[in-house]
Parts: sequence; C-alpha cells; structure tokens
Amino acid sequence: MQAMNPIRLCKPGGRARFRRAALGAACFIPLAAAAAGAGVPLFDVVRFGAAGDGRTADTAAIQRAIDAAAQTGGGARVLLPREHRFLTGTLELRGGIDFCIDGELLISTNRADYQGDGVITALNADHLRISGRGKISGQSLAFMERYDPVGEWWLFRPWRPKMFLLTGCRNLEIRDITFADAPYWGLHLLGCAHVLIDNVTVRNRLDVPNCDGIDPDHCQDVEIRRCRITSGDDAIVIKTTRQTNDYGPSANITVRDCVLQTQDSGLKIGTETTSDIHDVLFERCTIISGSRGLTIQLRDEGSVYDVRFRDIRFVSRYYGDPWWGRGEGISLTALPRTAATKLGTMHHITLQNIRGRAENSMRIQGAAGRRIHDVLLDGVAVTLERRTRYPGGLFDNRPTTALDAIEAHGNPGFSIRDAENITLQNCSVRWGGHVPDYFTFALESENAANLNMTGFKGAAAHPGRDEAVVIH
Repeated sequence: MQAMNPIRLCKPGGRARFRRAALGAACFIPLAAAAAGAGVPLFDVVRFGAAGDGRTADTAAIQRAIDAAAQTGGGARVLLPREHRFLTGTLELRGGIDFCIDGELLISTNRADYQGDGVITALNADHLRISGRGKISGQSLAFMERYDPVGEWWLFRPWRPKMFLLTGCRNLEIRDITFADAPYWGLHLLGCAHVLIDNVTVRNRLDVPNCDGIDPDHCQDVEIRRCRITSGDDAIVIKTTRQTNDYGPSANITVRDCVLQTQDSGLKIGTETTSDIHDVLFERCTIISGSRGLTIQLRDEGSVYDVRFRDIRFVSRYYGDPWWGRGEGISLTALPRTAATKLGTMHHITLQNIRGRAENSMRIQGAAGRRIHDVLLDGVAVTLERRTRYPGGLFDNRPTTALDAIEAHGNPGFSIRDAENITLQNCSVRWGGHVPDYFTFALESENAANLNMTGFKGAAAHPGRDEAVVIH
C-alpha cells in the first residue's frame, strides 16, 4: 500500500530555529494521503457490526474497524457515516489510519464502558489522523451531581472521562471535527510531537468546570489554527503536568486565528509548569469573553520563556467565585504553589498589539527572589470598566498556599510587582463609564527594577485623588 505522507514540521532543538518557522511561514503540510482518494481502503464501522442507533453500545464494533484498518495501514480510513449515532465507551486509535467522524459519536455514561479515563484514546500512534464533519457529544450533565447556584457552576460526580487522551503520538493531525458538551478536559495531548490541529470546533457548556478546550501537555512542534472554542474552563492552555514518564517540555507551539469564549482564560500557559514551556506564539486571536484574557501562571519548578502574544483582542470580566480570574485582561504571575515549591523563572515575554476591555488590571507579578524579568508590552491598550455585580478590588493569586489566594488590592490599569526589565512602549489605559473607588492609578509599580516607559498614555481613574503613575 502507498505510505502515508507525513506532516512536514519545523525542526526541533533550538530557540532560534523555532522563531524562523513559527513566526514566519506555516510549519505544516496536511496529510495528503489521508484524504479518501483513490486506493485508500475504507472501513465503514456499520459493516463491522455497529448499530448506529444511539442506544446500542457500538464500542466493540468500532474498535474492530480500527484494528482492521491499522493492519492495512497506508492511511486507511475508518468511517463513522452520516445519519448514524454511535454510542461508545473507550476507543483506542492506532497509528497510520484516518479516523473519520461524519456521523455523531455519543459517549457512554456507564463507567463500565471505559478503560482508563478517556473516550478517544491513543498511545504511541504515529501518523494518526482524526477528521470528519460530524460531532462527538459528551453528555456532560450526566456526569454532574447538581447545580450550585452560589458558585454558578455544576458540581461533578467522582468520575468523568476526558473526550480525548492522545499520548506519545507523532505526526498527528486533527481537523474539521466538532466536539461538544465535554464532562472534563476536551482535547488532551500528552507527550505528542509534530501536531496540526486545524478548523476544530468546541461547543462545551460554560457552567461545567474543567471542560478545557485544547490542552497541549509536554508537547513539541504543534500548530493550532482556525479553531472556534466555547468552554467553561480554559479555551487553549499549554501545560506540563506532573508525570511519571519524562515527556520533555512543551515547546515550539503556535496558536493562531482562533475565536474563543470561556469563563476562565482564553489563551493560557500553566498552572501546571513542572517542566519548561518555551518558544510559544499566540497570534491573531479573538477572546469574546473570559475571566482573563492572556494568562501565564507559573506555579512549579519549570520555567516559562520566549513567549509571544500578538494581534489579539479580548473582553474579560468577573464570574462566580469558583472560577479563577477576576477580570484581568493580562495576567502574568510567577508564584509558588506551596511554601516548599522551588519555583522556576518567567522571562522574555512579549505582548504586541493587544487591545481589549477588562474589569481588572493588566497584571505582572513575580515572587521574592524569583522576579519576572525581560517583558515587553508594545501597543497594549485597555479600557477598564466594571460591568458585573460581583465584589471587586481583588487580585486572584490561585492556586497557591504560599500567600493569600484572593488578595484585597486596588486595581490600577497596569500593576507591576516583583519584576525587572519591564518595558511599556506605546501602551494606554482608558476608564469606562463605571469607575468604582478601588480603581486607582494608570500604572502602579512595586519592587520593580529598571521599568522603562515610552509613549505611555493614561490618567488615574480618579484624577483628583490619585496620581497617574505611582512607583513604590
């Protein structure tokens, strides 16, 4: 059989090499042989015994089709055809196939139908493609205990599955699919390399906790583009979770041209930062709404560096207390998770042409002995205005037990604490129609060495009471 054409990727192994690729031309060529063209074998799951009626468990039949296609290889297509609804528990995808979802895949609510914690899983499956114009439905409320009107979210049962758990896969392509109503993390990539995620739609509930959109975790050479994500928790978040296996850093990752809505962070790194995260580009994205716009939360021993955000629009606001974030437009924090944490460093972060509306500060905060350093904000423009009814005058430091998780603090336009070599170039602050007493300075700096400001514009929220710029 004809071999599957691999994705062409930026070569790993070097910061300069990443910049040439990720900041310039696209790094990927789609998997040409995976398209169902002439000579590509087709494995229709119905022919393997799947009922496709939404009531009969089809896990075994779909798995038979997957295994048969993997024996053939060459990009063989496993088809879940249109106008069918396939009820399934855990599926294990294999390398060298195109898993094409044109119908609906309905996840089972029966714990006995699962092996492990994922619905669509793969382990070391190289040259895997997941495609199709169909839908994966997660039935999230079936995994919830009850709704909490005080926290304004659902309280979950002891167990709930991830929609995807793809581990150790190389030359992975995911395109055009839709998944919705996830009970837990959506697309979790663990230790994967050479990945393209293109034109994926996520439609999760905004009031279900932990239903992240896309989570690259210890992944290298990843491009995420043209995705539309609605999720209660972080929309796109890059992590390095604590693992028994050494999957390496998260590095050489590009996110571009995505539209995001969430009750947590739109674009985020962390909080799990047990290994380094570096050479990351977020560009040309729109955050319709979130509790934070652009976020880096360093809480562990890894370091975060060489990260660029550019050409991004956002709206951030308060939500109920359980949701992390208090309406910050930008939140770069390096705080120890516990008093015993040996915290890594955050440095060489660039934010260019960032504009939006927020209910809280543009915040940069390091820790004593672990200052954030070498940060450039270029063309960052924010309008601050309170629009929601939740209590304000707060900074959200979660997750940490080393200092106050929620800190009472006035809200300047820009807040810079425990940092050095911070440059603000052509940045501005405006105040909207509702300006509470705890809105303060255009910029407040505390324990920040070598703060450079050029072309900064903004008055205090209350000019008769406060100065525009205050440096402690």
